[in-house]
Amino acid sequence: MGALSHIRVLDLTRILAGPWCAQNLADFGADVIKIERPGAGDDTRTWGPPYLRDPEGNDTAEAAYYLAANRNKRSVTIDIASPEGQAVIRDLVAHSDVVLENYKVGQLKKYGLDYDSLRAIKPDLIYCSITGFGQTGPYAARAGYDFIIQGMGGFMSITGERDALPGGGPQKAGIAISDLMTGMYATIGVLAALAHRDRTGEGQYIDMALLDVQVAMLANMNTNYLASGQAPGRWGNAHPNIVPYQAFRTADSWIILAVGNDGQFRKFAQAAGAPELADDPRFATNPERVRHRDMLVPQIAALIEKRSKSDWIATLERAGVPCGPINTLDEVFEDPQVVARGLRVDLPHPTAELVKLVGSPVRMSGTPAQAMRHPPLLGEHTESVLREVLGYDDGRIAALRAAGKI
Repeated sequence: MGALSHIRVLDLTRILAGPWCAQNLADFGADVIKIERPGAGDDTRTWGPPYLRDPEGNDTAEAAYYLAANRNKRSVTIDIASPEGQAVIRDLVAHSDVVLENYKVGQLKKYGLDYDSLRAIKPDLIYCSITGFGQTGPYAARAGYDFIIQGMGGFMSITGERDALPGGGPQKAGIAISDLMTGMYATIGVLAALAHRDRTGEGQYIDMALLDVQVAMLANMNTNYLASGQAPGRWGNAHPNIVPYQAFRTADSWIILAVGNDGQFRKFAQAAGAPELADDPRFATNPERVRHRDMLVPQIAALIEKRSKSDWIATLERAGVPCGPINTLDEVFEDPQVVARGLRVDLPHPTAELVKLVGSPVRMSGTPAQAMRHPPLLGEHTESVLREVLGYDDGRIAALRAAGKI
């Protein structure tokens, strides 16, 4: 039994932030019912290639993007723009604990599916809205896109190579980081609201905004600015306060060298066959290395590019110098630590026999997160949910289907 196996979540979200939150809850055992548009479904179902392949190597209709955020859920197709579909949603709300939605501000109110309308049906309902800018403020009506939020929220101002160097300029993250972090913060908010409800019987409304999350997650960079009044800039793969602490090209790939103190620098210099670097007063201490980084870093780069990644990793680990490879994803999934931790999970799939996913990283001794169910086909569970949860009979289901409402 999962930690949340007593909880039912009605998931009206699509794309990434909301589905990521819902998947987290589903991994802990919540019964997540994903509501999708008949005939179309979540936008990310078509965000390919790549697509999941069947045993003959042919593309299925399941985009890899969609698969990443929708395991352990049940898919129900309902036309929520119709009165009949809205009535089904309200019936499901009466049997649910949590509603997640990421429609534009005010859009669900016209359908009678906003928080005030639904808490009249379920007073202890927890209702979480996810938007780009929140329910208040001058930007509330704007659509929110991760790329734009990364720029507006300051992330790109501190990410990327320095302007004076080749390739310099602002850079987004390689993943939709504001979406994913909003999904994580929304998960925390829902769990906190559930804990409060269990203690008091009170439901509540949760207002999540991508911009709020993007600003909040800058952590020490925020406080560096607030304490100094000086906006931090971009340092690429280097560190503003520690040298050498950056990526270096090897003979065949890249490594990260993360020297945190003077003793480690001396060990590095010896391992690199250049002990004189640690004796040089310009490089002997970290403050001096920071002051003279433009002299030191090119010398280190010249040493490192002479040997392979595997040679450097083995040499520096023996010497006790913090380092690591910059792995491609094929190398990640072959890494013995990743294999030992069981991060890849394989689940049976109705159209491809098998779908390969990455499971939850949360390790709990008593109620572990589990990958139990493949990301659902569009509408795969419509009839079973309407029967099991709502008690609809075959005639009512057939009438809704014939009218195109499910």
